[in-house]
Amino acid sequence: MKIDAHIHYNSTKTNLLEYGVKKDIGYLSIVTDVPGFPSVDDQLKTVVNLKKAYGDYLNFTTTFSCRAWGSQKWLETSLNTIKKSLDMGAIGVKIWKNIGMSIQDKNGHYVMIDHPSFEPIFKYLEENDVVVLGHNGEPRNCWLPMDEMTVESDRDYFAAHPEYHMYLHPEIPDYDQQLEARNKVLKRHPKLRFVGLHLASLEWDVAKVAAWLDYHPLAMVDLAERICHLQYQTLTHWQKVYDFFINYQDRIIYGTDFIMHHDQEVSGLNAYLDDRYQLDWDFFAKDNTMTAPEVKGTFKGLGLPPSVLQKIYTTNAKNTYRI
Repeated sequence: MKIDAHIHYNSTKTNLLEYGVKKDIGYLSIVTDVPGFPSVDDQLKTVVNLKKAYGDYLNFTTTFSCRAWGSQKWLETSLNTIKKSLDMGAIGVKIWKNIGMSIQDKNGHYVMIDHPSFEPIFKYLEENDVVVLGHNGEPRNCWLPMDEMTVESDRDYFAAHPEYHMYLHPEIPDYDQQLEARNKVLKRHPKLRFVGLHLASLEWDVAKVAAWLDYHPLAMVDLAERICHLQYQTLTHWQKVYDFFINYQDRIIYGTDFIMHHDQEVSGLNAYLDDRYQLDWDFFAKDNTMTAPEVKGTFKGLGLPPSVLQKIYTTNAKNTYRI
């Protein structure tokens, strides 16, 4: 079984799981407190019910809401949510970018992930050996002007959503501040098992990812929605990207960040997934010249050994999330 270890299952529709059974793909659904998503409770209810029907083809992580951050009972409520979710079968806890990029204190200061209010949560997770999944900050492109962005998908997205283009919002803590706050938390909690989602927001340079992994020996990274950044780097530094996967083959987890939502069109879902998974597989498994919609120009696939592919697509997720 391959594992797509980063999706969001926000629908009672079972089409994605039926596809997974047919193709022998397991999923990790990451519950996240995102505006526009169902509530945390509703997300948990959905994945718990689906897991009862689909067993090992679906696992899930939990999170806590920051919508009442700063209130008297916020911490107690958050810890209770985490504990109840773990009892329900959650296998990790997600920390999202709203911490650092949207939550503000009463003085209008942005609340970073290293704020003292979060310390009891990290202490509990460290002491109980619960893996933390961190989406901290955004791609470096988010803080760059449009003409300096590296991949087409970022240019298209931030052109359509200027409210999320941090280059236009200098009042929000910048790229380096977001990652520095995360790294301070990891330094305070050296036994915390941590997955830096989206290549730990260091997607623009595999050497930076490697240095971060070296500094945090218990950390892992996942590839969700950042594979195009690796493809972009292979245009000029193929060997560097290849060597990164060889040297860190035990610390990289495959995922897509696919969202299964209530309005998801299901008629073309199988064809879409076939194309998406095949394009990713071709990049990692073959060494042919290829193209991708997000990258200008042609690049060469990595042609990784089967043993490395097995780790990236299956073993590392199983070991990290104890599936």
